[in-house]
Amino acid sequence: MKLLTKDIINKVPKLYETEHLELEDKIIHAKFFTHWSNWTWYLIEFDGEDRCFGFVKGHEAEFGYFTMSELSSLEGPFGLKVERDKYFTPTRVCDIPSW
Repeated sequence: MKLLTKDIINKVPKLYETEHLELEDKIIHAKFFTHWSNWTWYLIEFDGEDRCFGFVKGHEAEFGYFTMSELSSLEGPFGLKVERDKYFTPTRVCDIPSW
């Protein structure tokens, strides 16, 4: 599965472009998840190459940076990979359950 499509890349703000917004008002443009754990990454900003800023829910829930190469390299049992939620629609951070 392609984690980022051209359509998503064209819509996601560049890094630091949404600094003027409160965290809860930032828009999440894509959701990535693993089937084998409780980790989820929500994409808010993208540098156009690899580095992302977003909301990450794993051991803790926090805002921070991650890379697409990092997500692409993760592998779970039986070769499972990180996937993008194809049915996710852009939404504000405050509308994500338990953000």
